[in-house]
Amino acid sequence: MISQTNSGVAPDCSEETRSQKPIPPNWFSRIGIALLTGCQDRPYAFGLAMALNSQGASVDVIGSDEIDSPEMHTTPNLCFLNFRGSQGKNSNFIDKLSKLLSYYVKLICYTANSSPKILHILWNNKFEFFDRTILMLYYKLMGKKVALTAHNVNQARRDGKDSWFNRFTLKIQYRLCDHIFVHTEKMKSELLQDFGVADEVVTVIRHPINDAFPDTEVTPAEAKRSLGLRTEEKAILFLGRIRPYKGIEYLLDAFKLLLSDKQTNYRLILAGEPKKGSEEYLQEIRRSAETKFDRGRIILRIQFIPDEEMEVYLKGADVLVLPYKEIFQSGILFLAYSFGLPVVATDVGSFREEIVEGRTGFLCKPGDAKELAKGIETYFTSDLYRNLKLRREELKRYAKENHSWDAVAGLTCKAYTTMLG
Repeated sequence: MISQTNSGVAPDCSEETRSQKPIPPNWFSRIGIALLTGCQDRPYAFGLAMALNSQGASVDVIGSDEIDSPEMHTTPNLCFLNFRGSQGKNSNFIDKLSKLLSYYVKLICYTANSSPKILHILWNNKFEFFDRTILMLYYKLMGKKVALTAHNVNQARRDGKDSWFNRFTLKIQYRLCDHIFVHTEKMKSELLQDFGVADEVVTVIRHPINDAFPDTEVTPAEAKRSLGLRTEEKAILFLGRIRPYKGIEYLLDAFKLLLSDKQTNYRLILAGEPKKGSEEYLQEIRRSAETKFDRGRIILRIQFIPDEEMEVYLKGADVLVLPYKEIFQSGILFLAYSFGLPVVATDVGSFREEIVEGRTGFLCKPGDAKELAKGIETYFTSDLYRNLKLRREELKRYAKENHSWDAVAGLTCKAYTTMLG
């Protein structure tokens, strides 16, 4: 088995090492699961790996420095394989390409020589068209069963970059999969209607809560001070990658409307990493935030937010706003729930299925700044906000009851069973 850690020392993931601790009497510990992370989305990879492991599965996690965590090396019956190392932004093109090609070579060798019978793709890698076609055919040739979590059924369509070739390669991947997991019924419908996937090979699993970020004893009041906010200020948060489909321009216009009503205690926080390819959109957002508002009214943190800082934003804010123009589902929504933060979102995708009006948040019409401002005002005059301290704890319990990783692992293992007959 090919493997490499951050330090360059190969971890001992042999069958002998796995058996040092008594393995639960579960056939998944003998079958083995390999999670192919695409070297992104550590919270989801971490959550699923730990949940499957708790079910008795023997799990290999294929990733990079971005996916790594101490638990990946200390959890019995779980093996982390760092095939790509660091993906630092300061690396030059040759270094990045070399690491990427090395990653593919290691992945191909791993597939040929490893024991796990199930490969579960969480995300494709950089060369998506290659992953969807040649690599999928190779997995099948090696006798592997392939599961796929389709976080976005057709991301290119959402981003306005769809093409016949994109749909063609997507159809190949979806048809070659033994099972596909999606997060909403709408996503399942699109798979069936647009890509001809059979109903019985698709499982809908509610998006799980994100439990990979630290949740310390920091209080909301302390978090507000850390962000430079006063206790009485109403903090509106946008958190996530900066992308055109997220409708941040409508949030800025809505914020302007809120301030025009002489509400001086509103503050807006825009926090998140810009996505490559969205530079022009980012410049537009920056220009609007810096020229249309008084200095200090908007807190701009356009940067990567480290894991250990996430709780400061989610505890210091009074509401998370998702002004999206289009989406199926968003992990940020459930991250907010896990920290007890209510959400105001546009009525797109499957948000209506997950936002309970008045209990977990409010919905409004998409693409309309006035409606968004009205939705935010409705929240700040509601009992949900007036009793926020109490409601935070209720929202955390709601998230655990309805979006637990245990439920996800149970449905996932059931699908694995079907795949293997």
